[in-house]
Amino acid sequence: MPTLYYAVGACSLAPHIVLEWIGAPYGAVKVQYGSPELLAVNPAGAVPTLREDDGWLLTQAGAILDYLSQKHPEANLSGGDSLRQKAENHRWSAFLTSDMHAAFWPVFMPYRYTTDESEEARAKVVAAGHALVHKQFATLDKHLEGREWILDGKSVIDAYAFPMIRWGKKLMEGHLSQYPNVLALHDRLAADPAVQKVLDREAGK
Repeated sequence: MPTLYYAVGACSLAPHIVLEWIGAPYGAVKVQYGSPELLAVNPAGAVPTLREDDGWLLTQAGAILDYLSQKHPEANLSGGDSLRQKAENHRWSAFLTSDMHAAFWPVFMPYRYTTDESEEARAKVVAAGHALVHKQFATLDKHLEGREWILDGKSVIDAYAFPMIRWGKKLMEGHLSQYPNVLALHDRLAADPAVQKVLDREAGK
């Protein structure tokens, strides 16, 4: 069975949820960033990392989610099989990877984005990151108007968005109250029994 290496609070929450949705046997191993255990399977020291039975390793959340949806078509988590539905899947996966996730980096690690070590300089980087995050949530919120899910039906893309929405609820001023459609998606996912099971497992319950 496949094994997922994950870290609490990371975007590895997304494939963890998807594996639970699929319902096939899998293993989940909690690791620390850069730990010897994680470096042994992923030299980049990053999560998520998925290991198959034959030792094949796959990294990057978007790639893992696409792989799982294609490996388990019976779970109906790809968002559809038509050419345009597949394109929408790739579109929103790229959006979450390149726009949404990347917008959080200045918030999480402002020291990466300035050579000025003063608190004032880092605060400005964080503020710029917040502005970027708000821009991305506004885009997602507009797309979700009149929709329950990001694609045509519940999919791996909703799972991918979930940890980032959780980050936004925790870190952003107003806790995303100006994005009601995004919050509705969060609540819909948070009420899912499989999602609750994964959240409890990652919390050590």
